[in-house]
Amino acid sequence: IIAGSVNLEIKYGSPSVKGRKIWGDLVPYGEVWRTGAYEATTFEVSRDVLVNGMRLPKGKYALFTIPAEKSWTLVFNKESNQWGAYNYKESMDALRVNTTPKKAKAFSERLEFVITPKGKVFLNWENLTIPFVVKPL
Repeated sequence: IIAGSVNLEIKYGSPSVKGRKIWGDLVPYGEVWRTGAYEATTFEVSRDVLVNGMRLPKGKYALFTIPAEKSWTLVFNKESNQWGAYNYKESMDALRVNTTPKKAKAFSERLEFVITPKGKVFLNWENLTIPFVVKPL
């Protein structure tokens, strides 16, 4: 629950690094990524929110990302039930927002999402953290 008023649920497959080069290799730069393993990651909010200051209506979305070295695009797609990003259609996007990746404080072998009570969300994997903010409208 964010700020006592929004239920936020992120469901994802959690891949491991397993000694592989992740960014720019296993997960290519500039391409839509399912943001996890197996089925597309889902992002569900119980009411309208702002994501990095931009409006996202309540509902369930597939959360894709487009990684790059200096800036990432978060993609909230209306077709939440997808396997990977194989059938991704940009025309179904509800919202796209940018965020800046940061060097993580600690190595994360497995991909994880961390949600704070104040609505800060962190995608952590390998040596990166991808931050964004979710606030109730």
